[in-house]
Order: sequence, then C-alpha cells, then structure tokens
Amino acid sequence: MAGTSRTYAFLGPEGTFTEAALLQVPDAAQAVRVPASNVNAALDKVRDGSADAAMVPIENSVEGGVTATLDAIATGQELRIIREVLVPISFVLVARPGVRLEDVRRVSTHGHAWAQCRLWMDRNIPDAEYVPGSSTAASALGLLDGNCHYDAAICAPLVAREHPGLSVLAENIGDNPGAVTRFILVSRPGPLPERTGADKTTVVVPLPEDRPGALMEILDQFASRGVNLSRIESRPTGQYLGHYFFSIDADGHAGEARVADALAGLHRISPSTRFLGSYARADRQATLVPAHTSDEAFAAARTWVQSILAAESTAGESGSGASPKA
Repeated sequence: MAGTSRTYAFLGPEGTFTEAALLQVPDAAQAVRVPASNVNAALDKVRDGSADAAMVPIENSVEGGVTATLDAIATGQELRIIREVLVPISFVLVARPGVRLEDVRRVSTHGHAWAQCRLWMDRNIPDAEYVPGSSTAASALGLLDGNCHYDAAICAPLVAREHPGLSVLAENIGDNPGAVTRFILVSRPGPLPERTGADKTTVVVPLPEDRPGALMEILDQFASRGVNLSRIESRPTGQYLGHYFFSIDADGHAGEARVADALAGLHRISPSTRFLGSYARADRQATLVPAHTSDEAFAAARTWVQSILAAESTAGESGSGASPKA
C-alpha cells in the first residue's frame, strides 16, 4: 500500500466502541482509520489488502459471543488474530433537541446494546419499540437525518459529546455497570506475536461427526495436556441442520509444547480445524502451567522415548550379526 502509514478498518461509523478499542492500539491514532458498515466488510478490507488489519467485536460479558464475527472469521480466506482489547461499556439515550423522554416511541441501536439496556428501557419507557441498527453510532447519527423513522438512540457517550445536534435524555442506562466488550485485531497470516506468558490461542473446530462422545474427544485434547479453555461456543455451519463448529479460546500460546500438542491432536480428529492465532491476553493474566505439562516436561518425555528407540535400534543392529545356533 502507498505511503508508510498503516491502514486499519473497524466496525463503524466513527464514534463506535470498536473505534475506541482500535485507538488502544499504539499506532492507530496516527494511522488511516477506515470505518466499515459491518464485520464482514471490515474483514474483507484485510483480505483484499486495502487494510493492514481490522478491529471487530467478538465477545461481550453480558451477551456472550458476537455471532457475526464468530461466523465471519470461521470461513473464507484465513485470517489471524494478533491482539485483543477490552473496553468497558456504558450507554446513553440520545434524541434530537426538544424531544423529551415521554415523547420516545421508537428507539434504535445495535442488538447487543439493546440487550444490555433492556431492563432500563422496560422500567422507564416500557412501550418503546426497538428499531435494529447496524451499530450504536450509526443509530445515533441517524437522528441527525431529517427523515429518521425513530425518536431516540442508544449509543456511547463519546458520540453524544462529539455531535452537538444530539441531546442526552439519560446517562448510564446499561443494566450491568461492569459490562465489558472484547475486541480483536485481525490481520492476514504472518509471524505469530511473541510469547508473553499471558497468552490466548483461538481455534475453530468443526464437529467431525454427530455421534456420542465427539465433543468430549475434542475437549480431551486440551484437558489431557493441561490447557484451560476460557471460551467455547457452538455455531451452525449453515450446511445443514445439526452440523456445527466450535469456536474455542485456550489459555496459552502455540509456541508452548502443551498447546502445540493439543493443536496436533485436534487436527488428527478434525483435519478442517482452523487456527486463528496466538496473542497476548488483554488482562495480562499469566497462565498457570502444571509442572507435568511444561515445555521442560514435554522435552524430557520426548528425550526419554527417543532413548528407548535408540537403545532398541542399537540392540537390533548388534544382534543382526550374530551367528545362528546349530
């Protein structure tokens, strides 16, 4: 790409929580930032080379996995997660100047935001109708359009501060004041980020066949090697009813022997397993590794097996020259 500045795509428009997550990346403030209308559009900019990386949401502490992202990175040209970012989430209800809370009949926002403010809405404007929006910021900015077909929007406080044409009707309307959304920075495949001791590995594992014990066989690849799972979600592949893949976050880095061995086991039982990356945890929480699953333990075990095979080989060679007994 022309110039020296990096280009980042993100789920737009400007003022979304996703842009706030992107601005936590060290060079993002000086980089070219390109808003995308949806997750697929953001990731496609990475795939076609028009962006170096894209920031998209993947998980919320209240609503769980962001299905649009889980599905988009599980298919198509392979991508790699190179960073994760955590953003505390708070919401405000905004409208055009002059609109009062009691005037609100229709409210627009992103589905995840609506779910996180549902109780507040039920208590304060129970008759309000929900109008789905592509993002919280898009819904808020839509109010500035004279043809808007809703009365208010739920968005981030940043949007209200940056647009004087929006009036704040209520603040801190989220049902869970500790809500956090996890975002991932995704690039094309390349060298893995260095191990930090506080890492996470993400994979997509198609269920090889629908039979008793199939999921247990997948989970055992991690459990038997002392690899903890921090997230596992099932998603339909879309091929036919009952056909699923599992999106999994595991504690550790592919450069660790125990994680690498688990990945090899997954590939043996499900060859279509997709590796999505190993990267530093945003919370910097160090991974606790049992002594018997440390790199040193795996190396010692390999050395032991190799010594057995070497001894057997030597014995076989010495025995092959002996004269047969009469």
